[in-house]
Amino acid sequence: LNTLFHETKQKKRETMSVRFVQLLGRSRLLSRSTSMFSASCQAIGNTSSILGSCNHFMAVGCQPLWQQQRGMASKKHKTVLKMAKGYRGRANRCFRIALSRVEKALQYAYRDRKQKKRDFRTLWIERLNAGVRQHGTSYSRFIHELNTSPIILDRKVLSNLASHEPFSFKAVCDVLKTLHAK
Repeated sequence: LNTLFHETKQKKRETMSVRFVQLLGRSRLLSRSTSMFSASCQAIGNTSSILGSCNHFMAVGCQPLWQQQRGMASKKHKTVLKMAKGYRGRANRCFRIALSRVEKALQYAYRDRKQKKRDFRTLWIERLNAGVRQHGTSYSRFIHELNTSPIILDRKVLSNLASHEPFSFKAVCDVLKTLHAK
């Protein structure tokens, strides 16, 4: 009965050592550590040492067995998490949260691409208004004169002239005044 007990205990140890080696293969340990592990097991020849050498692997700097290293679930997950880089909290790690934040960011980007055009137009109008008022007229009168004259310059070009080349802008204003004085 005593020998039967020892044989079953030995079989349990062997199955445990086989499972341990399988787990080591799954956890993507460094090849150097696995070779050191197999060399130490062969040198000792004892199956109980396999279970005791688990601490050796943790000291080497490998992943513990209970922390599983997994890849991405799909290509979509990978692209969404790549787009969510730099977001705060779990929004750059968890797919579900990252997906909602990325969708919202894309909505903001779509909206602001149109808003950017409006903002620049208002900036050009403000610059033009400031430049035109220095020459004694209002923005609305200036644009009316510009539309009825043969001069083809848009607000962007005129605002650049008003802010960066004031003498050229003064020449344009003088030309418009002479055209409408007639």
